[in-house]
Amino acid sequence: MNENKKKIIVLGSGPIRIGQGIEFDYGCVHCVWALREAGYETILINNNPETVSTDFDTSDRLYFEPLTLEDVLNVLEREAPYEGVIVQFGGQTAINLARPLAEAGVRILGSSADSIDLAEDREQFEALLRRLDIPKPAGRAVTSPEAAVQVAHEIGYPCLVRPSYVLGGRAMEIVQSDEELTAYMRYAVDVSPKAPILIDRYVVGKEVEVDCISDGVECLLPGIMEHIERAGVHSGDSMAVYPPQSIAPVTIGKMVDYATRLAREMHVVGVMNIQFVCEGDEPYIIEVNPRASRTVPYLSKITGVPMVQIATRCLLGESIASQGYKPGLWPDQPNPAVKAPVFSFQKLAGVDIPLGPEMKSTGEILGQDVDYPRALYKALLAAGIDIPLKGTLLATLADADKSEALPILREFAALGYRILATSGTCRFLRAAGLDAEPVNKIREGAPNLIDVLRSGRVDLLINTISKDRHIEREGAEIRRASVEQNIPCLTSLDTARALALALEARKNGDPFDVRTVDEYLKK
Repeated sequence: MNENKKKIIVLGSGPIRIGQGIEFDYGCVHCVWALREAGYETILINNNPETVSTDFDTSDRLYFEPLTLEDVLNVLEREAPYEGVIVQFGGQTAINLARPLAEAGVRILGSSADSIDLAEDREQFEALLRRLDIPKPAGRAVTSPEAAVQVAHEIGYPCLVRPSYVLGGRAMEIVQSDEELTAYMRYAVDVSPKAPILIDRYVVGKEVEVDCISDGVECLLPGIMEHIERAGVHSGDSMAVYPPQSIAPVTIGKMVDYATRLAREMHVVGVMNIQFVCEGDEPYIIEVNPRASRTVPYLSKITGVPMVQIATRCLLGESIASQGYKPGLWPDQPNPAVKAPVFSFQKLAGVDIPLGPEMKSTGEILGQDVDYPRALYKALLAAGIDIPLKGTLLATLADADKSEALPILREFAALGYRILATSGTCRFLRAAGLDAEPVNKIREGAPNLIDVLRSGRVDLLINTISKDRHIEREGAEIRRASVEQNIPCLTSLDTARALALALEARKNGDPFDVRTVDEYLKK
């Protein structure tokens, strides 16, 4: 080991779990490679045997220790002197150590502990947004059920509620009433007793993710990813497309402006992830994470911009321009790419499958092609949603969703799908001129929905969530039966609409081929 080399410590993310996985290992590994290229000795702290970051030859030295303050400080004491510690590539586990490490006198490279806390401290962050004239959904941070109800009355239901300083949307819910909110507060305080609870107006709109790299002054945005499912589905469980397919240029311009000014004012150095929800042409900031996100590996591969390498060199004091990159939004690549989640419901007994604000996916895949529908088909196929071009679709829809579902079911019927539906849905579809066959609900006697699912005659189930608790109890049984029979079940109409579009592309388009990501970049 070269004793003359300066040392830098990189914190990993610890064991893989829902909400925190291989994407942070990707970040840590590429950070270590960039540091070694810059001439530094690299020390990695991580305790996950399944990852590349803990391979014997990735870093100069590996400490296979828990990511706790005590263990990390012990390593730092042993490795002193060192230049500093990098926390922004190890997910929420690493970033949560920034403040206690800083208080212990440790130098944090890149965004400071104050910058990180600013993104999580609701009052400070809202004050910053007001000063910069950047819009966000109305809401506040609270610490008691009484204050929560008061805020909910001010902004109106439905509300999106979640603890601060958590990952994966843990304990995040959409609540519709005082009763639901009060019950939630009792639960959330147990999950995160020291963190305030964040309450925001739930905006129904397109959710968009922006990852940016900042050198403290200038900001580079490699790309923008538009979620296919509407706001309310956790970003880790939502499909997303790059470049955006339905976001107006004026909205994109505002997001670039907001991200750039926010990064500068927060003194961000390195990477930052911003989540927006778009209502009309106006993007509202719903969350800022001053760290690498799960989309970093995707954007790096799709755009050809080595995000972690650029960010790491920014941490070492280099500017974006000095690395040969022009600040602002990187030009869109011509071949759309779709990120899709992968779930493990068959291996997780008792877990209900509806998509919502709390993350449930255990992996992600990427589909890319010459246009959006073809990329979408590849993504769905890779995620395990492999249904025939025509077959049988079973629909059981909440009353509030029937009108929106009608044109989607028409698309499936036009593809050649036979439509089965529960009595209320069947009557609605027939009244609208769509041929549908009735199926008994569970309580209406055999053969019922469960029998039909177990018969092997159903290729796809579309089941939207009802507010009626009795109906939902049956809904949970139906969804579980679909998982047991390996029948794709969609609970989001946005996903169902995307699937119909993908099947149309598969039916009418040219044969699909397979190319590498690099081959798409060359075009």
